Amino acid sequence: MGERRRQEKWVVTAKGADFQAIAQRFQIDPVTARIIRNRGIVGDEAIRQYLYGSTADLHAPELMKGCAEAAELLRTKISQGRRIRIIGDYDIDGVNATYILYRAILRCGGTADYEIPDRMKDGYGLNLHLLELAVQEGIDTVITCDNGIAAIKEIEYAKQCGLTVIVTDHHEPLYEEAEATCGGESGRARQGDGAPGGRRYLLPAADVLVNPKQPGCGYPFKKLCGAAVAWKVVCALYRLFGIGAREAEEFLPFAAFATVGDVMDLEGENRILVKEGLKRIPGTDNLGLLALIRANGLDPAHISAYHIGFVLGPCINASGRLDTARRSVRLLLAKTREEADELAGRLKELNDERKALTQNAVDEACALIDSGAFGDDRVLVVYLPDCHESIAGIVAGKVRERYCRPVFVVTDAQEGAKGSGRSIEAYSMFDEMVKCADLFLKYGGHPMAAGFSLPRERIGEMRRRLNENCTLTEQDMTEKIAIDVPMPIDYITQSLVDGFEALEPFGKGNEKPLFAEAGLQLLSARVLGKNGNVLKFRVMNRAGCMMDALYFGDPGEVRTYLEERYGEQRVRELYWGRGEGLTLDVIYYPSVNEYLGQKSLQIVIRHYR
Repeated sequence: MGERRRQEKWVVTAKGADFQAIAQRFQIDPVTARIIRNRGIVGDEAIRQYLYGSTADLHAPELMKGCAEAAELLRTKISQGRRIRIIGDYDIDGVNATYILYRAILRCGGTADYEIPDRMKDGYGLNLHLLELAVQEGIDTVITCDNGIAAIKEIEYAKQCGLTVIVTDHHEPLYEEAEATCGGESGRARQGDGAPGGRRYLLPAADVLVNPKQPGCGYPFKKLCGAAVAWKVVCALYRLFGIGAREAEEFLPFAAFATVGDVMDLEGENRILVKEGLKRIPGTDNLGLLALIRANGLDPAHISAYHIGFVLGPCINASGRLDTARRSVRLLLAKTREEADELAGRLKELNDERKALTQNAVDEACALIDSGAFGDDRVLVVYLPDCHESIAGIVAGKVRERYCRPVFVVTDAQEGAKGSGRSIEAYSMFDEMVKCADLFLKYGGHPMAAGFSLPRERIGEMRRRLNENCTLTEQDMTEKIAIDVPMPIDYITQSLVDGFEALEPFGKGNEKPLFAEAGLQLLSARVLGKNGNVLKFRVMNRAGCMMDALYFGDPGEVRTYLEERYGEQRVRELYWGRGEGLTLDVIYYPSVNEYLGQKSLQIVIRHYR
């Protein structure tokens, strides 16, 4: 492959509408109206919900197949005094789902405890060891969260042992095509509804399945995370016990954390869950959540989706990666400030350690790819035997960002090899793994992400077959940067920037709006930041408007780019504050800088050429 980086194609999103009329109806700027249309929001009701949607706009839990039945079964078990065990997952979604179900069952008077699989020892989701333990300890009912839909063999065993099993999950159900086996699973499975093309779903024989992606589920919104599915069950359960909706809504910050942290699309119900969850964080009485916010130097009154995704959420995930996810659940259940502060501090330390391990592994993976070891592979299967298996998914994501290709990172495990994958929009990772399911001991996931295990000697075959089956084109592997509006910087005003708050929360499926201007003149440049990772330009456009422009990334990479275009001497003068004749086309986001009580407009450069 040799020093190949992702290719970018800048495209202007040009969806039409009467932006002036929309702006007048909803009292917003026409630019904001255009951005909303670019997000696929059409019609007054959809715009209203996008701008002002609240819990009143959420769908009834009972519309989700199995939700009412799960709540009724839980009510019966609680009233009978049966022991209930929640089995979650070791990531931010599984931790928050476990917390929500555990607290809710206790609130209803139930006898409950929880287990989180050990990433290294147990692997993902339900396993026979955890079920054997449940039987030995006299558990009557197991309820899963953020896992279970693919545990066909395990749930068959649980039923043979007399356990009642409720599955709450959001992952794709396993299926098989004609003459194909799926996921390396054996055992009896429910045969789900068929689908076009001969697809046959394989569902575990649980007492109740709650998953909006299961066949036959008419729930209008399919993109909920595992914690949100668990919360829907809790809402139905609380109704049966006569507990008010307001109490159920106390769990919204945790559903929001999981939604952002599990990288769900921030549209429809997810957008509402995150908005409402963020709104409730300042008033939460959860000592653990408040301690985690303090440990990271943040203010509970100003927590955004960005903070969840890039600061707080990784701390929750770090315990499941390098320690035990039970520590994160204990944080959310902490009863004293001292306990909460101690646990939060440890999680932050673990996350700092995880970041260092991740960077080392990313550097190793990129060195392998740039060496040409992968030839012209369109699907990158990178074997890093010494990489900590818990960070394989993060590493895969960062490598994917760099090369704009599907990436599987494989590591040595206690038995064989394990790995995680992260994909691009044009490549359904889960569907492609189905095509070579015989390679894997176990696998599962989404179109954009997957986890798996396989014998070490089959890694090369996995690479070969995935690439043989791959139909990606160069266009598919060219990242498309969507520009919302080509807008000169002199159009930016304080009120325009303030109006963009109505578009939040930002994240996957609802990205920050991007604007572009060609030919910005660079007047000066200097490197800022404790780690020297911020580049600050003074820029001027053709209309004579001057403004600060910040770039958060690798200042050395930008400087090299400018030197190749303009020469070292002219770039040196730019850094001396005497730039002349140097220009850049930029894609940017406008913001407001506040310093010593003074506010000034600035732009943040996201892409340049």
